[in-house]
Amino acid sequence: MSTQFLDWPVIRQLRGADKTGRGTAVMSQKTRSTTSRTATADGVAQSVCPYCAVGCGQRVYHKDGRVIQIEGDPDSPVSRGRLCPKGAASEQLANSTLRQTKVKYRAPYATEWQDLDAEEAMDMIADRFIEARRNHWEDVDPEGRPVRRTMGIASLGGATIDNEENYLLKKFFTAAGAIQMENQARI
Repeated sequence: MSTQFLDWPVIRQLRGADKTGRGTAVMSQKTRSTTSRTATADGVAQSVCPYCAVGCGQRVYHKDGRVIQIEGDPDSPVSRGRLCPKGAASEQLANSTLRQTKVKYRAPYATEWQDLDAEEAMDMIADRFIEARRNHWEDVDPEGRPVRRTMGIASLGGATIDNEENYLLKKFFTAAGAIQMENQARI
């Protein structure tokens, strides 16, 4: 009898202690030598899933500066180690070749996007925010009642913003005089 024949899973099952064929008898050498991606990771970081307002905990495994696996965090009181299909696939979001990693800007009437430095982009946003507030400020309404508000600024949040971020946005926009604030998660 050849040694190849003796290495068949059914023969190993009948000859060995694994009579039901649910253990090592049915494992190939390739399967036995396979290790998980998490076993070879340089480290793990705790994170929160970016997709919805639930805030499921994630463990992000990385190696050589690259995300190699994302799993549910069993220590998370929110999700207790579970992730929905989108959350479980968020490793693809981090490693996609289509992922934008630079600030893109298209000037008015321009046809092409250009890369901007993040600091410059933040300054542009702040300048436009302040200008819109200044240009649309109302101290009183048409009947002379004090309103101290601006109608030139609004906030529309998505479902990925959690309660704490919504609270901070509400405080910030209220302090700036904005009264038009909405969030998808509240609807």
